Amino acid sequence: MSKIVSIPLAIIMTIISFIFPCKKDTVDTSQWETNYPYVFVHGLMGWGSYDAQYKIMPYWGMFGGELLHKLNDKGYDCYAASVSGTKSAWDRACELYAQLTGTVVDYGEEHSTRCGHERFGTDYTGRALVEKWDNENKINLLGHSFGGATMRVFASLMAKGSESEMKATDKEKISPLFTGGKEDWIYSLTSLAAPHNGTSSYNTGGESPAPETEAEKDNAAYDMYIDNALELNKTIYTSKESYYFSIPCTATEKNENGTYSAIKSKMEFIFVDSADEIGSFIGKTRGGFEIDESWQENDGLVNTISAMAPSSAPSKIFDENNIEKGTWQTMPTYQGDHMSLQGGFFKVNTDVEDYYTKHLNMINCL
Repeated sequence: MSKIVSIPLAIIMTIISFIFPCKKDTVDTSQWETNYPYVFVHGLMGWGSYDAQYKIMPYWGMFGGELLHKLNDKGYDCYAASVSGTKSAWDRACELYAQLTGTVVDYGEEHSTRCGHERFGTDYTGRALVEKWDNENKINLLGHSFGGATMRVFASLMAKGSESEMKATDKEKISPLFTGGKEDWIYSLTSLAAPHNGTSSYNTGGESPAPETEAEKDNAAYDMYIDNALELNKTIYTSKESYYFSIPCTATEKNENGTYSAIKSKMEFIFVDSADEIGSFIGKTRGGFEIDESWQENDGLVNTISAMAPSSAPSKIFDENNIEKGTWQTMPTYQGDHMSLQGGFFKVNTDVEDYYTKHLNMINCL
């Protein structure tokens, strides 16, 4: 009963926070070296500031109130991108580029032909997400869940472009996203509970039949299978011009028999069953990858180990005294479920604002 009552109350509190915003918090900016914009990229089935539902329920903050407004009040410059909820990491990366530049979405001549869909999408002319963006006016990216793969593909294209697109497209007609040479436009990337190496939640019920066409592969679900995520990782370039941070989550505990179960006080009820299934699953993928006991700890949707760092990229444990560019730095595992870094749903996470404040402050001090 308390859950049912708490939802309308939370909505009322969110509305009040917009009408009567809190007094602006102060942040010590004396150690800041930069204050580049922060672009937040949502996950599967998510939404951003271009979507009407964001005004009703912000993806970032949920029932705890609009998180990015709170961060903006502290002096950070934050934006919520709106990419497709179900499309592939490639398609979502193309949509992110169009929003950042205020242009028409171009999925690429080669890609769209091979995958059987229209080359061009939504026109964002005149409504760019950020005011100015280049190698002097960089951006920081934060990607939740599948938003992590999206921003990694995007950053890789910015740096190296796409050989297949450059071969298939006239120089006068190709999107600048596919020509590369812009890796110094991105200052940092932070993944939030991202399935870098896929998630075994797609394996617990048995793998679906292998797709037979390129069109069947051009979607988020395909990219999140472990085999496919590992192959995607091989194509993604890690730039020595950018900082990389990865924040894994957990809301499970180890049982006496070695399996993991959901901590129900931390886990949204919608994730409890999947958390328990992931927490007891071992097996082998179609491609032969061994899903062993190290993959059992999870946040309800994503294996904690998968969220630590991409398989094909250099990585290390985060050390505040030795923060390097070009290496994924795995932050301490966040104690929360898959939605906790969004702000939670029934498990409203009011601590997430302070968490992001500290993380963004750290980046600005680099």
